[in-house]
Amino acid sequence: MKSKRKQLVGRVVSDKMNKTIVVEIEDLIMHSLYKKSVKWTKRVKSHDEKNECSLGDLVRVEETRPLSREKRYRLVEIIEKAK
Repeated sequence: MKSKRKQLVGRVVSDKMNKTIVVEIEDLIMHSLYKKSVKWTKRVKSHDEKNECSLGDLVRVEETRPLSREKRYRLVEIIEKAK
């Protein structure tokens, strides 16, 4: 049985590190008290084994075991290359 790992879609905001990219995930959530849509952003460090991502790419990352002090995700696919 294939494991159900959390997958997130976001944009690459940094690719300066070797085999590591920083992905910014955006989501709209409803405020619990005021019932207004609030933009929620989170930055995660992700493992890019082949250094194939560049700044602005739309990517899918997947949860994995801790790969370093801050890396808990790995690159699954590049959905759209930056222009």
